[in-house]
Amino acid sequence: MDINKALRLAIDTGSVRVGTRESCKAARSGTAKMIIVSSNCPEDAVKQVKDSETPVHSFDGNNSVLGAACGKPFPASAVAILDGGKSDVLTLKAD
Repeated sequence: MDINKALRLAIDTGSVRVGTRESCKAARSGTAKMIIVSSNCPEDAVKQVKDSETPVHSFDGNNSVLGAACGKPFPASAVAILDGGKSDVLTLKAD
C-alpha cells in the first residue's frame, strides 16, 4: 500500500485531524480509529496516544514528509484518522 496515496484519499473522502494537539485530543476522546506519528514526533505526544486505546502507526518519514503526504504546506507530527472514507489507511499495522 502507498501510505501517501492512502492518506490523501482519507483526507479527501474521510475525516482526519492533523497535528499533535488534535491527534491527542481525538485519542483521549476515543474518536480516532488510528493515529499516525512521524519519526520525530515529540515523545510526550507519542506517549499520550500510545497510552490510549487507539492503534498507533509509526510513519517512516519526519514531520515535514508527513505534512507533505497529507497535502499540507506545513509539517505535521501526527495525524488522527477518524474515518478512513474510501481509503484503506486503517489496514496499516499498528506498532
